[in-house]
Amino acid sequence: MNGRLIAIGDIHGYSKALIKLLEIVAPQQHDVVVTLGDYCDRGPDTRGVIDLLIQLSSTCNLVPLIGNHDQMLLEVAWGAEELLAEWLDFGGAATLASYGLKHPAAISKDHLNFLQACPHFFETERHFFVHANYLEDWPLNLQPPEVLFWESLKIRTPGPHQSGKIAILGHTAQASGEILDLRYLKCLDTCCYGGGWLTAMEVYSGEIWQVDASGCPRKIRPHLVKDS
Repeated sequence: MNGRLIAIGDIHGYSKALIKLLEIVAPQQHDVVVTLGDYCDRGPDTRGVIDLLIQLSSTCNLVPLIGNHDQMLLEVAWGAEELLAEWLDFGGAATLASYGLKHPAAISKDHLNFLQACPHFFETERHFFVHANYLEDWPLNLQPPEVLFWESLKIRTPGPHQSGKIAILGHTAQASGEILDLRYLKCLDTCCYGGGWLTAMEVYSGEIWQVDASGCPRKIRPHLVKDS
C-alpha cells in the first residue's frame, strides 16, 4: 500500500464535521479511507454526508462500511413498514428531514444504491475493520450480521481475533470523546452526535484528528488514545 490507511468513526449526519475533518486530513489518490458506518440518523444532514462520501470515492480509495443505522434505513426503504416507527425514533426522523421527505423509499436511488453497496467488513494484512463487533473464533466472512452491525462492546468485549489482526471498530459511542484502545482493538466512535468528536485515525502511524459537530478541530493531547 503506497498511501495512508485512514479510518473515520461514526458520522451520524454531521456533514459540517465531515467537511472539516476531510479538509484537515486531505485524502489523496493513493490513500485508503475506511468509514466505519452509521452515515445517517440523529444528526441534521444525512443527505449531505452521503453526497460527500460519493464525492470522496472519486478522489481516494474509499471503503464505506455499512452500519446498523444505514442497514435499518435500507430495510424500511425496501418495505419493512413494521420497522418504520422504531427507525423514526432511532434517529430516522432527522434523516427524513434532511431530505425533506416523509418516507425513506423516496430517497434518491443513488443514495440508496450507495448504502446497499457498502461492504460488511474490510481487511488488510495487519488490520480488519467492522462497524460494531466480531466473534473472535469466526472468520470475518462468517460473522453474524447481528454481531457485525449491532452488538455493543458494552455488552461483550471480544478478545483478539483468530487472524491476529488488529480490529478497528465504531458503533459503541465513547462518551469521554477519547478512542478506546485495547491494543488489539480500537473503537473510533467518539460520540460526535452526543457532544463529542468525529475522529479520523491514520492506522499505521496512529496520527489522530478530531472535530466537533460544528467542525471545530480539537487540539490532540498526548493521552487522547486511552488504554482500558
